[in-house]
Amino acid sequence: MDTTRARWRKSSRSGGNGQCVELANVGAVRDSKNPAGSTLVVDLTGLLAAAKAGNLDR
Repeated sequence: MDTTRARWRKSSRSGGNGQCVELANVGAVRDSKNPAGSTLVVDLTGLLAAAKAGNLDR
C-alpha cells in the first residue's frame, strides 16, 4: 500500500517522550520516532473495535 499521501495523526494524549504510534487515514500504523520507517497496514475497523473492547490493553 502506498502511504506517501496519507494523513498521519497521533493521539492528543501523547506525551512528549516520543513513545507513540501514529495512525493514518488509510488504515496504517507507524512509529512516530521513525516516520520514514516501515508501516503496518491494518483493518482500521477491526483495530478500532478491538481497542474499544479493551482487547489491546496491556
